[in-house]
Amino acid sequence: MLEINNEQNKVEVNNELKKIIIDVINETLKHEGIKKPCEISMLLTDNENIKKLNKEFRNIDRATDVLSFPMLEGKNGNIILNEDDIDPENGEILLGDIVISVERAIEQAEEFGHSVQREIAYLTVHSMLHLLGYDHETDDDKIIMRSREEEILKNLNLLRE
Repeated sequence: MLEINNEQNKVEVNNELKKIIIDVINETLKHEGIKKPCEISMLLTDNENIKKLNKEFRNIDRATDVLSFPMLEGKNGNIILNEDDIDPENGEILLGDIVISVERAIEQAEEFGHSVQREIAYLTVHSMLHLLGYDHETDDDKIIMRSREEEILKNLNLLRE
């Protein structure tokens, strides 16, 4: 189950954008071999709010494009599931939370020369991989994560324009 909360007014969160987000999440789960349904919460916000969250949770006092709050332990897609990680009511894996600054996504889309939808798709797959234990702290980790991101977006025909 995906819950999308919209706290910004820069981009209309219409059915087309929701479908892109859902498709990216589903493709990421499929690509990573996650067969059980997952519970994910997404917040679409602006630079001011994501800056506050970045300061609160990472002690970094600046806006960022995306924040990920994984609920599971793991490394590079090898997540460890405990009994507490599954919602007893619906059997869904409690994967985590995603926060995207739509304002930053607009800025980056312009910078990279592609659509806002493509940028939000990229930020979604990037965050989903964080929820699945991927990181980009080392050069090797960055290579692994970037290749996964591009494979998933390519599968959805969401290529750089």
